[in-house]
Amino acid sequence: MPHLRPLEDSEIDDEFIVERFAHYAATRGFTPNSIRTMARRPGVVKAFMALNQAVLYEGSVPSQLKMLVSLACSFASGCRYCQSHMTNLSHIYDAPDEKIAEILDFEASDAFSDAEKAALNLAFKAGQIPNLATQEDFDRLSEFFEEGEIVEIVASVSLFGFLNRWNDTMATSLEMLPLERTQKILAAQEWTPGKHVES
Repeated sequence: MPHLRPLEDSEIDDEFIVERFAHYAATRGFTPNSIRTMARRPGVVKAFMALNQAVLYEGSVPSQLKMLVSLACSFASGCRYCQSHMTNLSHIYDAPDEKIAEILDFEASDAFSDAEKAALNLAFKAGQIPNLATQEDFDRLSEFFEEGEIVEIVASVSLFGFLNRWNDTMATSLEMLPLERTQKILAAQEWTPGKHVES
C-alpha cells in the first residue's frame, strides 16, 4: 500500500501538468502513479518530466537500449515498481519479450549484441550500492559508444537512481497494465510486485 495516495487529475490545478499526464495516458495507456504522487509539488514533477524526456527520449542511443538499461538498473536496485514499468516500456519500444526475460542473464544470452552487453554491464554495476562501475567497464563501453552516448547511458542509470529510490520508498502502487505485462513476460522468473500493490 502506498505511503501517499496518487492524485487524480481533478485534484491538480496546473494545466501543463494535466496536459502532460494526458500525454502519458495516451502513449502508455495510463499515467504513472509515481508522477501523480509527485504532483503535490508542481516544481518537482515538472522538473522530473523534463529530465525524463531529455534522458530517455533524446540523443542518439536507441530508446530501446535506454529502456533496457533502465530495467537493468531497476533490477540491480531491487525496485519492483520500476522493474515493471521498464519491462512495459521495453516492450513498447519493441524489445522482444524473450530478450526482456533474459536480461538477468544478459552476458550469456545470444539475444544481446556486444554493445548492448557493455551498456547493461554498466547498468547492473552502477545500479548497486555501493556502485561497482570501474574504468574497465567504461573502456568496454567506449568500444561501442562515443562520449556523448556514454553520457546518455549514465544519465539513464542516474535517472533511475532517483526513480528507484522514489518508488521503493513511497511503495508506489503499480498500475494494472504494467503489472499484467510484467507477470506475463517475467513468468519464468516468478516475478512479483512485492509491496507495490493496493492492499
